[in-house]
Amino acid sequence: MRLAVMQPYLFPYIGYFQLIYSADLFLIYDDVSYIKQGYINRNSILSPNGPVRITIPVPGASSNKLISELQFSVDVVKVLKTIEQSYCKAPYFDAVFPMIRKLLEQGDRSIASLCLNSYQVIFSYLGINQQFKKTSELDYDRTLSAQDRLIAFCHKFGADCYINAPGGRSLYSESDFAEQGVDLKFVDSLPVEYPQGNHKFVANLSIIDMLMNCSPKESINLLKQYELS
Repeated sequence: MRLAVMQPYLFPYIGYFQLIYSADLFLIYDDVSYIKQGYINRNSILSPNGPVRITIPVPGASSNKLISELQFSVDVVKVLKTIEQSYCKAPYFDAVFPMIRKLLEQGDRSIASLCLNSYQVIFSYLGINQQFKKTSELDYDRTLSAQDRLIAFCHKFGADCYINAPGGRSLYSESDFAEQGVDLKFVDSLPVEYPQGNHKFVANLSIIDMLMNCSPKESINLLKQYELS
């Protein structure tokens, strides 16, 4: 079994979804500190004039609080208007925008809950059954080091392979994982490109951009453009 763990991000880029896709179980890492000025509550989409940032406020946001303790603001009118104006002419707007609106307007404003729900809805739209859990709801030793926590998660769910984003290469030891019976792998995205209307291709935008411009079948093919090393 393959396990992946990552903090929740607002409609992240395709590399994040490739990490989810590569695993049998994906844990939303929400019992860790909130990162201000990061991508937990913001991302970029492509407007007719080029990339623009979309941000949902997080009232009381602080690096002294856990992600699980914070919620997204209910004020999403500006974000929805920006998305609508940017993609109203996109080929899959009619299928995707109502889905995005419903997610952003959902009653449960918990960061982890809204993000987890968005991942579930997107994978369901693509016809893929993916499993998710929040780490805040798990029983485990929270005094462990960052690396030992991940190994503990693997043991808890019987995973013999832990998959991490590329940035983890400098943080985690392959030999330490191996000593605990876990194979450490990293997901490396291959070059991905798809039509973006009249724009020259802009990489690493929010997954919203891919969904607006690609069919579910095309999107699945793009999700598969990665290697494990």
